[in-house]
Amino acid sequence: MMELQREKRFHNLTPEQIQALDKVLTEVIPIHGRGNFPTLHVRVKDIIRVVKDRLVERDIHVKDIRLNGATASHVLVRDNGIGYRDLDIIFGVELPRQEDLQVIKEVVLCSLRDLLPCGVNRRKITCLTMKEAYVQKMVKVFNEHDRWSLISLSNSRAKTMGLRFVSSLRRQFEFSVDSFQIILDRMLESYWETERKQGATFTVEAECMYGDFGQALDHLRHRLIATHNPEEIRGGGLLKYSDLLVRNFRPASETEIKSLERYMCSRFFIDFPDVGEQQRKIEAYLQCHFIGNEEASKYDYLMTLRRVIDESTVCLMGHERRQTLNMITVLALRVLGEQNAIPNTANVTCFYQPAPYMAEPIYSSYYITQAQPPLVYHPYPLHVHMQSGLV
Repeated sequence: MMELQREKRFHNLTPEQIQALDKVLTEVIPIHGRGNFPTLHVRVKDIIRVVKDRLVERDIHVKDIRLNGATASHVLVRDNGIGYRDLDIIFGVELPRQEDLQVIKEVVLCSLRDLLPCGVNRRKITCLTMKEAYVQKMVKVFNEHDRWSLISLSNSRAKTMGLRFVSSLRRQFEFSVDSFQIILDRMLESYWETERKQGATFTVEAECMYGDFGQALDHLRHRLIATHNPEEIRGGGLLKYSDLLVRNFRPASETEIKSLERYMCSRFFIDFPDVGEQQRKIEAYLQCHFIGNEEASKYDYLMTLRRVIDESTVCLMGHERRQTLNMITVLALRVLGEQNAIPNTANVTCFYQPAPYMAEPIYSSYYITQAQPPLVYHPYPLHVHMQSGLV
């Protein structure tokens, strides 16, 4: 039984997939420095090696190293509709003490310092300085169920490299299409061997955290959306779900998706109850996931997100729901302004409240409708009444 379950979760990469993985690991990624700090140009496999060697030196046991998420999906199915903007590298480590998280932070920052160009006086540069110069985001979690940390390295407009150190993590995926993890150890060893035999072959294995590798791969190939228990995901997976819809993915099961949407919305509003938090989370998602040519899809994304919230939210009071919908409306209009774009207004009706002087007798020949509501400012600068759709 256990062997059958393992067979469903694991898959050996084909030669073509190994070639795609090699391209990812040998690609040069820029890590942009703030201020006068230079941009570091590093290959993925090189930074992995430096970090792993330093972890071993500091007595942090590394169980395995994995490529996670969208990049792993890209290796398995090249044109999958998701693309990959983030490189998510997972170091499987043992973290018995909370102090080990500080050790990991120091290891990464010292590793970055080792990668500075020749001619830079590294002795005068502290770990704190490296953090301010090259780290975009740091997260650490240490509790009964989850023990992990994330250090995301700065990259202004291209692929962001995230180094994740995981001892335990209850939920490691959002949807089936991004639930793949490729185990890199054999591939990395092939790079690091000093006397590699010509023509030597090796096996690279991938694991599907969704549970059924074949089914998840089928979802990826046919652009289908499926998940388990979205209420377990921080934010409910709502932002990623709307992203997949914009990228022409469709639900694997139309009968289940409405129930899943309600769970997604409920968890999102539990984790981000304040409208200001919601806005910051949405803006951060836009900044990280809609880069370059994809910026043109920001408006469609926001309108898709608004529709899902409007149709599937059951946990908010009426005024709270309107606040969130208004906030997303304003973000969408701001995006249009930034892009100097004109939306499709075929299904939009605009109502204007006449100025007070229009009631004077001199304007009595003008017809003024009394039935339509005024433009309301509550609590965001815009509230638009529409027949269907939204500008």
